[in-house]
Amino acid sequence: MVAGLLGSKVGMTQVYDAAGAEVPVTVVKAGPCAVLQVRSLDVDGYEAVQLGFGAKPRRLCSRSESGRVAGVLSGLVEKSVLTGGDAGFRFVREFRLESEDARPAVGDVVTVGVFSEVAHVDVTGVSKGRGFAGVMKRHNFGGVCASHGVKKVHRSGGSTGQSTDPGKVFKGTKMPGRFGGKRATVRRQKVVAADVERNLLLIRGAVPGFNGGYVMVRPTNCY
Repeated sequence: MVAGLLGSKVGMTQVYDAAGAEVPVTVVKAGPCAVLQVRSLDVDGYEAVQLGFGAKPRRLCSRSESGRVAGVLSGLVEKSVLTGGDAGFRFVREFRLESEDARPAVGDVVTVGVFSEVAHVDVTGVSKGRGFAGVMKRHNFGGVCASHGVKKVHRSGGSTGQSTDPGKVFKGTKMPGRFGGKRATVRRQKVVAADVERNLLLIRGAVPGFNGGYVMVRPTNCY
């Protein structure tokens, strides 16, 4: 089994389990992913597999992107991962391999079927960017009371330091600032279903990012 899979977030919906309970799920289009490179301990100093997801037209590919798939281009076209007008992938990432993991070959295609027997996964993506936000939205502050005499400071952060001693603001103090737009991982999300025919993975709960954003899905190591 490959250590992970690349995909894009489709959106959220709900399904019903065997008991009739409503289950909120995130639909992820996972794969098919092409194996572009296999890292080895002897050559690269570590063991990993490099996957590519999302076809990229030839006119948009740089030389390095086209060269990455040049040796396996015809095979990927035959496997319907790329078309004749494609010469690269939009999303390329590596997954570390453990010593007991099976080694795929360059040109292999990995589908969502690798998660058919996986119970829980970790999903990594870039969280939604919310711009410059205040402390109530960014850090969940309660705000200042709205009683008589409080004027236009209801959403302020309040005091940020002390007086003459120590006479400074400590590093790490929660303040307004840019919120979101960072790499985030949700751990141990339950796999509700894996649709091999449509390359869809139904994951319980929410995953980072906006609809259409790229994500990395891997079996969880959190138990």
